[in-house]
Amino acid sequence: MTLKAIIVDDEPLARKVMQKYCNDFPGIEVVAECKDALEAMEVLQIETIDLVFLDINMPKISGIDFVKSMAQKPMIIFTTAYPEYAVQGFELEAVDYLVKPIEFERFIKACNKCISLKNADISDQSTDTLFVKSDRKLIKLALDDILFVQAYGDYIKIYTPNKTILSKDKLSNIEQSLPKNTFIRVHRSYIVHLNAIDYLEGKHVKIKDTIIPISDSNMDNLMSKLKTSK
Repeated sequence: MTLKAIIVDDEPLARKVMQKYCNDFPGIEVVAECKDALEAMEVLQIETIDLVFLDINMPKISGIDFVKSMAQKPMIIFTTAYPEYAVQGFELEAVDYLVKPIEFERFIKACNKCISLKNADISDQSTDTLFVKSDRKLIKLALDDILFVQAYGDYIKIYTPNKTILSKDKLSNIEQSLPKNTFIRVHRSYIVHLNAIDYLEGKHVKIKDTIIPISDSNMDNLMSKLKTSK
C-alpha cells in the first residue's frame, strides 16, 4: 500500500527533512511540496491525496484554518514546533501531531497509523502491512505473517514463520499500529496474533515452539477474543 501525500510547510528546511523521511518510508509517495496553504489548495484540486503533512504556523492561512476550510479532508498529520496546538489539532480529527524536531521513529509510527486507517477502508485485508525499522532499514511486513511480538529491553522482537526482526521501539507503540481484532496483548512483554495460537493451557499459550505467559489481567480479554474468533 502506498499513500499519496503532500508536504505543506513555509520553512524550506522543514520540507526537506520531511521529504527525506518520506523517501526513506516505502509506503509514502510525495506528490508535491507546498510553501503555504494556497499552494496546497491548488494541488488538492487536481490530485487525489491520501495524506497531508501540515505545518500550523504559516503566513496567510494557518494549518488549523486550512483544515477547517476543507470540504473533504484527507488524512492529516500536523508537523509543528508548537505543542500547545495539539488539542485543536486532534479536535479536527488529525491522525497524529508531530512536534519538531521530529524523530524518524515517531514519523514511522504516525505513518503506520495512516496505513492502518487506509487498510480499514479496503475489503481485502490480506493487503494489510506494517513497516518497522531494523538495522537502518525499513522492513515491510504482512500482518498475517506476524506470529507474536516480544518486548526486549529497549527493543522489540517481531517473530514470523521465517525470521525474527529486532527493532528499537516500545511494545506499546507497535500495539497501536496492530489491528485489535486479530492481535492482543497477553502479557506486559507479549502481543500475539490470535490466529497463530496453537493451544491455550493454564496461563500460557503456545505458538510454534514458544510458550508465552498470560498475565491475570489479560486472561479475561484473551478468552473473550478467542470465543469471538471462532
